[in-house]
Amino acid sequence: MDWVRALPKPAKIVLWVLFLVFLFALPLLNIPFITTPDSDFGGVLFTVSTYVLVALGLNIVVGYAGLLDLGYVGFYAIGAYTVGVLSSLHGSWPWLWTVPVAIGAALISGILLGAPTLRVRGDYLAIVTLGFGEIVRLTLVNSQWLNGAQGISNIPRPPGAELFEVPSLDWSSGAPVVDLSNTTTFLKFGITDQIPYYWLALSVILLVLLFDKLVKDSRVGRAWEATREDEDAAELMGVPTFRFKLLAFALGACIGGLSGALFAGKAGFISPDSFVLLLSILFIAAVVVGGAGNRWGVILGAIVVGYFPERFRDFADFRVLVFGLALMLLAIFRPQGILPPRRAVRAIEADEKLEALEEGEVRV
Repeated sequence: MDWVRALPKPAKIVLWVLFLVFLFALPLLNIPFITTPDSDFGGVLFTVSTYVLVALGLNIVVGYAGLLDLGYVGFYAIGAYTVGVLSSLHGSWPWLWTVPVAIGAALISGILLGAPTLRVRGDYLAIVTLGFGEIVRLTLVNSQWLNGAQGISNIPRPPGAELFEVPSLDWSSGAPVVDLSNTTTFLKFGITDQIPYYWLALSVILLVLLFDKLVKDSRVGRAWEATREDEDAAELMGVPTFRFKLLAFALGACIGGLSGALFAGKAGFISPDSFVLLLSILFIAAVVVGGAGNRWGVILGAIVVGYFPERFRDFADFRVLVFGLALMLLAIFRPQGILPPRRAVRAIEADEKLEALEEGEVRV
């Protein structure tokens, strides 16, 4: 990313615009070696987008504030079930109206969880949050008001309009050819075509990224950094660490609830089996693999966690094993993540310089 920062501002704007156009056009390009032949590529991209959105929310908690949350899937489930309850099970609200309520429900649950538990640290906080995720899932299973293990069906889809059709590319002849028989209707949220859901999720990600940058560069972001590095020292310097940790928990929960609302609107059916503990592990893996504290790193980590298992479905019997080995090797040889934050890079460079100086003194 350093070479991007070195470019003049007009060049940066053009580069980012071209990159965004490429991201929106990606499911239509059907690029060989990138598309998923055994799965619907638009659906896979939507899944990856939800992982990215969740990773950005979890990065606020883990990367910025330094809190370990192993039950983040609970907020994801609360957002999805709020949409399902209001739009289908006990109401008939349009999907768009339920999204703010889902975000608010996740926010309240984050505050209710964080207020009594954020005074503990480290492993104890991880155990509490892990229990929260399982409590949410078991509540969904055993609550008849939430339809128990049967789940909620007939959830309405996002509102749309059939504006125009966009053709895809066909690479079967070895060169890209416009395929007019395979088109996507812009903003038509149906069952068979998953690409508009990806476009919607990508638009939400752009808004969340803007919000993330504004918060990280503000006084709140500096307070999170001070709390993460040394909470006791931050308290002595006058930083109300508990309030800022609670704020991080609440904001992270909001983004998790938003992602759950998108998932419910696309799937049309949700059940407790959609929010198992494994999802929490994958969410935290995306943040750690990408580089906790670096928004671009966690996006890359979410792509790794969400995309590669779908891309290599041919190795269905071994893909989980290979994925686990890759995570283990990454933890050994690059524990700071694929794209670590600047503070981690500076710390590594300082350690290397110190080791070089010590070796030079020994030789002398």
